Amino acid sequence: MTIQTLFGQEVQPSKPRSIRFRQIKAVYETMTVREEVTSYLKPGTRFSAPQQVYETFSFLMRETKEMFLTLHLDGKNRIMAMDVVSIGSLNQSIVHPREVFKTACLSNAAALILIHQHPSGDPAPSSEDVSITRRLKEAGEIMGIRVLDHVIVGDGTYFSFTEGGMM
Repeated sequence: MTIQTLFGQEVQPSKPRSIRFRQIKAVYETMTVREEVTSYLKPGTRFSAPQQVYETFSFLMRETKEMFLTLHLDGKNRIMAMDVVSIGSLNQSIVHPREVFKTACLSNAAALILIHQHPSGDPAPSSEDVSITRRLKEAGEIMGIRVLDHVIVGDGTYFSFTEGGMM
């Protein structure tokens, strides 16, 4: 009698296989501003009119490059987060729906307000502004995230797509 007859043929375990993949995790960054200014956006601020958006973001006119921002709102239109989607050139900013809704999904936004400025000072929407607003609104409807307005900040004035009947 041998060990092989008692226990069978010795089996060498095969090398364990490993599978590698990337895992995506949402990471939030809280910005703390330590200045003696009381006009900053307060947590839970609720926007009910495009005029409020303009007054809050009129500082964008001090920027030399076009910036496209999104405000992420909860179900009661209170600000949960803000995202700088794109910083462009003197007169344009590249905006893609994927970039807008990537962060909106991560923040669990119920709605968005789109904001950008025209460094020229004229808030009249360009054909590209109208086109991207339409695309973002359609994408938001598919994803269940409402696009409430797109406010273009100009020099001393603004244009609201909602007030202009374009939403």
